[in-house]
Amino acid sequence: MKSKLKGMSRELAVLAALILLIIVFSILDPVYLTPGNMVDIIKQGTINGILAIGITFAIISGGIDLSIGCTFAIVIVAVGQLTVVGVPPLVAIVLGGILGAIMGSINGILITKMNLQPFIATLGTMSVYRGLAYVFTGGWPVLGIPDNYRHVFTTKLFGDVPNSILVLFAIAIVTHIVLSKTRFGNYLYAVGGNEEAAKLSGVNVDKTKIIGYSICGACAAFAGMIMLANLGTGEPASGEGYELDAIAAAAVGGTRMAGGKGTILGTMLGALLLAALKIGMIVIGVQSFWQFVVTGIIIVIAAYFETIQDKLSAMIYKKQEKAAAAAEK
Repeated sequence: MKSKLKGMSRELAVLAALILLIIVFSILDPVYLTPGNMVDIIKQGTINGILAIGITFAIISGGIDLSIGCTFAIVIVAVGQLTVVGVPPLVAIVLGGILGAIMGSINGILITKMNLQPFIATLGTMSVYRGLAYVFTGGWPVLGIPDNYRHVFTTKLFGDVPNSILVLFAIAIVTHIVLSKTRFGNYLYAVGGNEEAAKLSGVNVDKTKIIGYSICGACAAFAGMIMLANLGTGEPASGEGYELDAIAAAAVGGTRMAGGKGTILGTMLGALLLAALKIGMIVIGVQSFWQFVVTGIIIVIAAYFETIQDKLSAMIYKKQEKAAAAAEK
């Protein structure tokens, strides 16, 4: 039990920070702690949570995906058009998920087969995908999204809790199982931790990375489809800057930016922490522009926290080695 808790130290730290944040904002304004506001926090964290889950796969592999906001946009306008012309909602959702996975796999292919750096490859596809979203719609939003599609994600489960929250938790559970209980998950951690060692151990590095980026693209697609249902319009400009929040949620949750480490639980808690912070800033009347400043600072602090952890681990390991050597003498 103690070893399990020790292995979840980052997640427990984020959970403690989330609880502390809720307490602080509740003291500043009691409205923050109302049930409706708590639901708003989860709603706010739904889209970013799904995007963050996807980008966690890319980061664990030792890469990054800057194009998720643009994948998000293309799926929004594509699925929007499909529903407008009468394609059944569930068929449109499946096709949207497949489209997102294909766009993610293109990133993976550029990185593995063309040996491009993940930052450069996804920076390029970010521009291409955004341009295609505008070309596809002529710069105009897709209007008239039918109610039968919107109800798939917006119907209330109970009280004011919509189906989209159920989708978030379903994706979190499935991806947690994939990462922690499957051979692919083990391979992904191995590739991100030490690609050469993984290759020498017989891991198909290229295939593993491509699948990881495909999952990232599929998550971006589902986040986009939820946004489409919430707004009722398909905006080609949707998703701009969303990659920043997704990276921040993953980093806060303990995903190592150099790869090889990260959990879905940590990422989920990171997304909820950011959502709680943003809602709190709105409740106490802080200008929305400051949210970008705070998000950037959080990314830097989270990344630096990993550096401190690595240094402490190295120091502890050296002390243990010295103690073992002294004991042998």
